[in-house]
Amino acid sequence: MSQLNPEAEWFGFTKIKSEEKAAMVGRVFTSVAVNYDLMNDLMSCGLHRLWKNAFVARMRIRSGMDILDIAGGTGDIALRMHKTASKGKRPIKGKDKTRITVCDINPEMMKYGRAKALNKGIVDGIDWIAGDAEKLPFPSRRFDLCSIAFGLRNVTRIDDALKEAARILRPGGKFFCLEFSSGVTPILKPVYETYCKSAMPLLGEFIADDKDAYQYLAESIIRFPPQKELAERMKTAGFDRVKWTNLAGGIAVIHEGTVL
Repeated sequence: MSQLNPEAEWFGFTKIKSEEKAAMVGRVFTSVAVNYDLMNDLMSCGLHRLWKNAFVARMRIRSGMDILDIAGGTGDIALRMHKTASKGKRPIKGKDKTRITVCDINPEMMKYGRAKALNKGIVDGIDWIAGDAEKLPFPSRRFDLCSIAFGLRNVTRIDDALKEAARILRPGGKFFCLEFSSGVTPILKPVYETYCKSAMPLLGEFIADDKDAYQYLAESIIRFPPQKELAERMKTAGFDRVKWTNLAGGIAVIHEGTVL
C-alpha cells in the first residue's frame, strides 16, 4: 500500500486538513444521535438488525471473555453480545463473567446506549468508556475479542485504528469489523450508489432534520475501501487469518482477523 491513512484528509467527498476531521465527524454524530436507531431502520429497511445478528453470531462469544466494542455508543452490538453471553444461563459471576466494554469517542451516542441498556433492565455487565479508536485507553493484550460495527469508516486514520485493535488483543484474540462497503456486486452498484447519494440525504433532511450529516455518511460509505483493500490493511496492522463475508451482495461486509 502506497500511503497509510489516505482517508485522513477527506470528509466524505470534501478535502480537509486531517486535524479537522475528528471534530467534524464528532459534530455529525452528536447531531444524529437522537435519531440514529430510527434512521438505521429506515435507511436499511431493517436489514441492519439482521446484519448485526449475523455479526455477533460469528464471534462465538463464550463465558469469561473480555470483549471490547469500539465505536459502539448506541449499544446495539454490546446488547446483542450481552444477550448471547447470558442466553439460557443464570447471571455469570466471578471469573466466568463475560466482560463487555463499549468505547466510543462521542458521549452523546453513549448516553443513548446507556439508556437503552437500562430500558432492557441491564445494569451490570457492560462498561461505557469514552475513548478514541486511534488511541485506545487500555493496556496491550487486555481483550479476547474486539469489534467495531459501522464505525471504522468514520475514524480519521483507519490504519492507526486497526493497529490499536491489534495491540489490545491477547495472542489468539479475534477482531471483527462490520461495515458498509464500496465493493458491492456490479449488478447492484449503480442503484446502491444512487441510493446513497440521493435517498440518504433526503431521509436525513426530512426525518432527522440534518441533510448535511447524512450527506457525509453517504459519501463515507462510497469512499470506504473495498473488501480486498481493507483485508490487506488489516494484515499490515498485524492481523493474520484475515477473511471477509459479504452480506446483501457486499452492501455490508464482515471482516475478521486474528492476532497470533
